[in-house]
Amino acid sequence: MPIIDVRSPGEFAKGHATGAISIPLFSDQERADIGTIYKKKGSEKAIRLGLEYVGPKMSKIVDDVDKVSKISPIELYCWRGGMRSKSVEWLLNTAGYEVYRWEGGYKAYRQKVLDIWGLERSYIILSGLTGSAKTEILREMIILGAPVIDLEGQANHKGSAFGHIGEISQPTVEQFENDTSIQFENLKKEKRIWLEDESRSIGRIWLQNSFFDIKKRAPIVLIERSRQERIEHLVSLYGKADPMELESGFYKIAKRLGHENAKKAAEHIAVGDLDLAADLALAYYDKTYNQSIMKKQSQVIIKIDITGCSNSEAAIKIIDQTKKL
Repeated sequence: MPIIDVRSPGEFAKGHATGAISIPLFSDQERADIGTIYKKKGSEKAIRLGLEYVGPKMSKIVDDVDKVSKISPIELYCWRGGMRSKSVEWLLNTAGYEVYRWEGGYKAYRQKVLDIWGLERSYIILSGLTGSAKTEILREMIILGAPVIDLEGQANHKGSAFGHIGEISQPTVEQFENDTSIQFENLKKEKRIWLEDESRSIGRIWLQNSFFDIKKRAPIVLIERSRQERIEHLVSLYGKADPMELESGFYKIAKRLGHENAKKAAEHIAVGDLDLAADLALAYYDKTYNQSIMKKQSQVIIKIDITGCSNSEAAIKIIDQTKKL
């Protein structure tokens, strides 16, 4: 069933129900104008201005909905389920549509999304040093039927100073939460859900505090891979990236890596010695990771050596060795 979002384009861009189609009743400027009139002259004047804006658009709104669905019933929402969605509901009913208007609108939907993120669930965390291919292994585990939520995939980011390289632009935090909440709901009957060991932020996406507090208490499966294999994996991920982007990533971590090491990494990149640059990156990330995992040693329920394994072999090994835990 099509879902129509009648809020302004700006509201829609910030975040919308997953799969919703934008057919705005007002433009961003019109919405701002109505808001200004409401504050200065009251609701009656604001409603009159709204009617002036809507009148010429009525036929186009119906035409736009026709392009979406000429037969099936449609769902409809605005911000609170108030005048905007009620007006469009009346218009579409008049045009012969069966309409289900969301009571409480997008605001109520967002509250449900946040509630889903905050639910107490049984998570199990896949952890390991940078370059261990945790994300790729989790994706192989999905293929094998394991219940996994790929947070980095949803965020379009690999979770490091280099994480944006090779990815499409990130969604807004709101949209990330909306879309990922569907995955949580789809897996709500699972006894445990696999997640990658992430920090609170994935690029510009900040994970909900309620969710992160539950996640950070979860049991951890720690995978181990040789340093050489981890270097090879990083080179396979970033080897075709723009050298300027790679250099920029190193300068972002220069304070912790050391400015001299960041400079060396840039020199290695310039002459194509990506293995040496990756090795320098691991000097920083391994130190940071080891400090983090030391604080969570009591949560580690098993260590699994996957050196020499392909990602699919590693996925099979992890599932097999943890199924009885």
